[in-house]
Amino acid sequence: MATRQNKFARRVKEREKTTGTRDAQPSLDEQLGRLEEDLRRLKVEFDIYFNGGAKRPPYDTKGRVETLIKRLADDRTLTFAQRYHYNSLVARHTSFLQLWRRTMKDREEGRGTAASRVAARFGGAEEAPPPRTFVCADARREVSTIKNLYESFVDAKKQCGEPTDDLSFARFHRMIAEKSDALKERAGCERVHFSIAVKDGRVSFKAKADK
Repeated sequence: MATRQNKFARRVKEREKTTGTRDAQPSLDEQLGRLEEDLRRLKVEFDIYFNGGAKRPPYDTKGRVETLIKRLADDRTLTFAQRYHYNSLVARHTSFLQLWRRTMKDREEGRGTAASRVAARFGGAEEAPPPRTFVCADARREVSTIKNLYESFVDAKKQCGEPTDDLSFARFHRMIAEKSDALKERAGCERVHFSIAVKDGRVSFKAKADK
């Protein structure tokens, strides 16, 4: 085994010398996409198991999801939007784990049928993460706040499968500044409260006076 590993290591080094680069590592967006896909697959596999379609729980997929969650948790290069996406996936994973543990406990204690419990617990919509909120007094000058608002909005639209190619930051900033000025004048307030959430597969973007 050691000889085989040494041969593999030599081949990797030879390839690096030939190409001058190391094997490309997946980007953070690709890792987040993989986490989201693995989490979706994990839910399906647990549903199949609880409905009697598999003999053992999907511990391999569960371990892969948890390993990727831990790896991304230690990455300090995540942007605000990427961190928001990551936190929403972790919240979904935590919610699923709580349901699965209760279902496993009920099954071990012989409470009802697994199929009926899964249908009742997973039949509804997935629990949405809490909305992201931002408060701004001067949208034209507080560029960093509007930038965070923009990244959260774009990330939410991507989660819902909505196009974002035609939404530049400059256009978004101008729209928010105009909306903020109009709202402050109409409501007689000094600050505007913005909130972004994903509900029923759609983006909810609200602005209101912050008195």
